[in-house]
Amino acid sequence: MGRWARPPKLPRPVRLPQPYRPSPLSRTHARQAARRAADGLADVLHPLLVLGRGAPRLLARCRDWWRRTPGERRGPTLFAVAACGVLLWLLPYGPALATLCLLAATAWYGRDGASASAAAGAKAGERERARLQALYEALVPCLAPAGDPSPEPLYVPGGTWEQAFEEYAFRDGRISELLLRYPAWFPDGHLTERLRVEQLLAAKTGRGREYRFCWDQESNLLEMTALEPLPTDIPAQPFATAPGETVLGFTDGYEVRGTVPVRLLDPHASPRHLPPVLWRTGHRPAEPHLLAVGLPGAGTSTLLRSLALQALRDGDVLFVDGEGGGEFAGFAARRGVLGVETTLPGALDALEWAARETERRLTAAGRARQRGEDPPAGARRPLWVLVDRPAALSHLARVHGATDPQELLRTPLRHGRAAGVTVVVAEQFGSDEELADPVLACTRARVVLGAVSPQEAGTVLGAAPQTGPPRDAPRGRGFARLGCGPVLRLQVPVTPDPLDGTAPEAARTAVRELLPESVRAPAPSASAAEGQVPVTEGQVPVTGAPQAT
Repeated sequence: MGRWARPPKLPRPVRLPQPYRPSPLSRTHARQAARRAADGLADVLHPLLVLGRGAPRLLARCRDWWRRTPGERRGPTLFAVAACGVLLWLLPYGPALATLCLLAATAWYGRDGASASAAAGAKAGERERARLQALYEALVPCLAPAGDPSPEPLYVPGGTWEQAFEEYAFRDGRISELLLRYPAWFPDGHLTERLRVEQLLAAKTGRGREYRFCWDQESNLLEMTALEPLPTDIPAQPFATAPGETVLGFTDGYEVRGTVPVRLLDPHASPRHLPPVLWRTGHRPAEPHLLAVGLPGAGTSTLLRSLALQALRDGDVLFVDGEGGGEFAGFAARRGVLGVETTLPGALDALEWAARETERRLTAAGRARQRGEDPPAGARRPLWVLVDRPAALSHLARVHGATDPQELLRTPLRHGRAAGVTVVVAEQFGSDEELADPVLACTRARVVLGAVSPQEAGTVLGAAPQTGPPRDAPRGRGFARLGCGPVLRLQVPVTPDPLDGTAPEAARTAVRELLPESVRAPAPSASAAEGQVPVTEGQVPVTGAPQAT
């Protein structure tokens, strides 16, 4: 090689791909940064936050004061407030002074609540964190398998709750709201696994309450909310409903949007607007018949009395009391009540008449449609058949070798929708296995009353509720499901037997006011009965109709 020879060309180095390095801003750091930003923003907007907290509290105090004010004093009070407003408007700097006073009062209510909540949070911070950590450790066996392939598992023995719980809230020292994240491998589509987690959360966050669980399967999030108890002081009353609608009870506002005005047992309490559970009957709905199953003393008879009082406004009612305890004796010999049967022979006669009446209505309606006319009034007037404890009647029928009363319900159940006949069957747990196939197949509206487990309620409703009622559930407390709809919490209105001396007098008076007149009272005059559907011979047969016993 010469002196000026070109050196050999070295191969060009090959640049290897750099390994992927995750961003130092992990999810935990992002959450901390978001919290710091939120704290800074809260410091900047502190005056507005104080005014925002104080305004609803001040309005609530004013509303409570207005509700406590007697009705005869509200007029003079409004006049005095209006006079003070006019005087402030006429004074120099009056509107500005009134605005400053209002802002000061709003800020005072907001500051007082903020300082109190901050002090309470400082005192209960350690206790709250301990509760959240205990709940996290209780969830580890359910949400942490032995061979979890995730590099950063959410639930591990000895872990912390900050990595799994997104949001939380406390009320009266107990967890009231919780938003947790669960692993993607968790079988959230299996009802058994979901009920296991729900029961664990309900047990660890506080017994004696009811909860609402919302599973977001797309985001692997579970939201738990502790529900407020349903009101138990709503008496029987004429509810504002459309024709063909019946109020089974009242529930939360999560699944039901509309409300109806109701009055409470306390005569001094102002009316409230509550979301009802409406059951639609007649020719159109898909759930024309109802089955109610409950524990002894849970309120199935109360539900039947409530439905009967609403049905008697524009229809006829036939009672069949299989237990024979006299729960419906207050309806006997009333206008619109075709009979209150408590014996096996009377029940068989009444149910046989109901089957014939259903066939007669179908025939009359069919002939009227063939002639291009409307069905007669006797075929259009609603007929309700309320049967309590049919299993007891079936047992007596087998002992005496008589016809099973449940078989006589086959025709009203199958053809009652077209004939305007509604059947309501009430039975107790333990005897519901003796219900006949027609009863189970045709009663698509279901009600469960009493402190039963979610599994027991699910066997009747077709879908298990999220949590069962507390052990000290009041009478008429349970769940309702109409067809394939959601399972709703239910509280039946207080509808005691008017002849029961142990019931509250205010509730018994409300029932008496809704009862129709006695058949022994003189019939209403033609002018008073104008606008009502007349009772004709085709509507209630002269011979063969059941009589009150």
